Amino acid sequence: MRLAAAQLVLSSVNDFHPAVIRPWVSWLLGLMLPPPQQSKRTSHIVTAITLVVSVACLAWALHGVSWTELWQEICELDWRWVAIGMIADVLVYLVQGWRWTLLLLPVAPVSPWASVGAIYVGLFANEVLPLRAGEVIRCFLMARWSSIPISVTLASALIERIFDGVLLMGGVFFSLRYIRRFPLSHAQSRAIEIITTGAILLTVLIIIFAVLVAIAMYWREQALDSIFDARIFSWAHVFIEDLHRIGHSRFLYFSAAVSVPYLLLQVIPIYAVMQAYGLDGVTLAQAGALMVLLRLGSVVPQAPGNVGLFQVLSTLGLVLFGVPRAMARRFTLILWGVVTLPLLIVGFIALVASGVKMGDIHREAQAEMRARQDELTKK
Repeated sequence: MRLAAAQLVLSSVNDFHPAVIRPWVSWLLGLMLPPPQQSKRTSHIVTAITLVVSVACLAWALHGVSWTELWQEICELDWRWVAIGMIADVLVYLVQGWRWTLLLLPVAPVSPWASVGAIYVGLFANEVLPLRAGEVIRCFLMARWSSIPISVTLASALIERIFDGVLLMGGVFFSLRYIRRFPLSHAQSRAIEIITTGAILLTVLIIIFAVLVAIAMYWREQALDSIFDARIFSWAHVFIEDLHRIGHSRFLYFSAAVSVPYLLLQVIPIYAVMQAYGLDGVTLAQAGALMVLLRLGSVVPQAPGNVGLFQVLSTLGLVLFGVPRAMARRFTLILWGVVTLPLLIVGFIALVASGVKMGDIHREAQAEMRARQDELTKK
């Protein structure tokens, strides 16, 4: 994703004053595209830190959990609600596949099953590989299964993240306003203030990034005359031209509209597990607030399967709603299992059906990204 982001930034700054913009572009490029000889080492360091933090979070979440009570609660679950949660958890990504197909339609027609299959394989990769490697893998598979360059599939995924980010920030502010209705301790109030401040900063960043993407979409000729002299890169021409086609298509707005049900449907699995568990007085608003909190946490690089941070955020969210901490810790383990196991199964089936091996596509996707980085930085 860093490559697509850097290219968007570089391809959209030509219309601004160079003396003001270029230092910031250099700084952003340094963040997004580290030198190739350092990228592998940096990746290992980030992975190690992520795993340590995730293990620490998981240790906190499991502290004091009564495994006897947990097993008893699993046996007493309403499995009808569990089935609804699992089915909804899988079907929601059919909506994402539909959105991705609409987004890419101006560039080339893509089979909905190809987009859904790539998404499921990417979700499986996220469950078994660290740092959400599935995002790059699904874009790599889409490029392999279609005539669309990987730079464009990465750009489309970036546009998806902007759609999701805008809606998620709206959900964050709604959730924070809803949570303030509950009696909060001083520490909880302080935490809400910190989250509010962070959400405001993140919203500003999303808006800035969305503006940069819009520039690349609608100012094609100016973008091609970027400070990086994109004419020496044939793939950059394809990237900007196809991004321009996406931006001038009505399907961009259709895919943006599909983002609304895509986000809302993610509330159903959480609400269903709450019902299956028998949490008293549970509401859709509470399930929605918890979904927003978990989605916000997924932005942070973390261990495979969101282990650790998922349990911590779920526990803290439920405690805000008045659920006893011990019960909340047990519930989060059940919730994690219900929303993770179906994606593992369906993702594995999609991987087998595709005829590719996870290790191979992971290495090939990384090699492709490194090649693009070398191509972009060599001048």
